[in-house]
Amino acid sequence: MKAIEGEGLRLRPWEPSDVDFLVAAMDDPEIRRFLPHMPDPYTEDSARWWIEEGSVAAWESGGAAFAVTNDSTGEMLGGAGLGSVLSRRLQGEVGYWVAPWARRRGVATRVTRVVARWAFEGGLHRLELLTARENPASQRVALAAGFAREGVRRMAGALPDGLWQDLVVFARLSDDPEGPVKRVLPDFPGGCLTDGVVRLRPLGPADGKDFRELNELPEVARNFIGDMSKLEQRCATAESAWLAGEMANCIIEDAETGAFAGDISLNYREAFTGQAMLGYGLRPEFRGRGFATRAVKLISDWAFEAVGVSRLVAGTFPENKASQRVLERAGFEREAVFKSALPLRDGTRTDNVQFVRHRAAV
Repeated sequence: MKAIEGEGLRLRPWEPSDVDFLVAAMDDPEIRRFLPHMPDPYTEDSARWWIEEGSVAAWESGGAAFAVTNDSTGEMLGGAGLGSVLSRRLQGEVGYWVAPWARRRGVATRVTRVVARWAFEGGLHRLELLTARENPASQRVALAAGFAREGVRRMAGALPDGLWQDLVVFARLSDDPEGPVKRVLPDFPGGCLTDGVVRLRPLGPADGKDFRELNELPEVARNFIGDMSKLEQRCATAESAWLAGEMANCIIEDAETGAFAGDISLNYREAFTGQAMLGYGLRPEFRGRGFATRAVKLISDWAFEAVGVSRLVAGTFPENKASQRVLERAGFEREAVFKSALPLRDGTRTDNVQFVRHRAAV
């Protein structure tokens, strides 16, 4: 059990004097949320067990358990480790947590790189990093530290209440660069897109109520293709889908008042062809004011310029003339009618009138 250093950090074995730090850090709601198997309440006895037995067992199993400190001041910053070591596969799993007072200082990314570097130097070939779908902060750390997203391990995370959760799998090989991994869908510059009248910002967990009320409007629900029972889940996992390069889900706001006006999404599940698909909905009080057209233009221009999309498509029901006019005003052209392409909520199907805008026309 040796200490390692790098990137302004010192990672050392846990010591008896760390008890108070552990108790204070484990009182944080975010740590408890994403480390659900921690004792509750987390007491001094819990901390002593980890220092004297739990962390020691991690080392004895071929892994590691580190206290993370500032290498010059000794300030306690968090914890990190290496677990699930499979010697025949030369594989292990990186884990970490950061005390609330040490966040937003790049600690998690730096410590992940340090542990990975140490593990690879020790002979491992592959490292994994697993996060909950609802933990986009950890997913950002993985990407920043050179771990590429590989997929979702369904129902792989056991929870204390007997339920299970999906885990997003990131991995890095010994000859991969230290990062960051280039993202398919970058963040909006400054966190939003705006033309001064409307503003687009990423959909998030706090938007659940507004998002559900919008999509439960009869005229919107009729056009909604998906599972209406998972609207809140879509809000909770929207950032994860964005980081995965699959979909940019956005809220449309009145730029002056900040009022919730609707939603718009860019589905980019065909990145290999350079084709993305748009979908949007608007609250009644914001219709007829050009909000939808402005939103479509904003996200379309971003898709072409920042993402590198070559072709944007948007489908409408045949009778949805208002949406067709929105697309035409935003520079889309009617391309084709796909017979019986769209499922309706009553089990029947209807035609999809498809509009397209391509980068060459920008």
